[in-house]
Amino acid sequence: DLAFDLLAGLAYGAVGLALLALGYGAIDLLTPGRLTDLIYRDRNWNAAFVVASGLVAIATIQVTAIITSHDDLDEGLAYSGAFGVLGVVLLVISFMVVDRLTPGDLGDIVCATERHPAVVVTVANHIAVGAIVAAAIS
Repeated sequence: DLAFDLLAGLAYGAVGLALLALGYGAIDLLTPGRLTDLIYRDRNWNAAFVVASGLVAIATIQVTAIITSHDDLDEGLAYSGAFGVLGVVLLVISFMVVDRLTPGDLGDIVCATERHPAVVVTVANHIAVGAIVAAAIS
């Protein structure tokens, strides 16, 4: 039924948007300064790459939860929300692990105007975490 599918899409979209906002907020808390200022005012590529990779990781988790729900809306929304929150928590933990394993302060590196290789490691780490959580769903 088209109406039901549209409402389901709206529900999944709402959960997904809430989780993307949560992920953005979590990354914002891990970095000094406001991400909005760093990305839009200062045009900081380091911050943009880290945020973008976190959002891709969360979206990967959301897509997997939706695809594996097998048309069970209640289960799909529950998996989407629960695994999405788990993904955000693991992204925060992985950011802190990379911070501890690399020299310097990762938050400061992300905010620096000069591009830094540690940002590439952080981006790969975010994408890997998203893929691992997505695989755990199926």
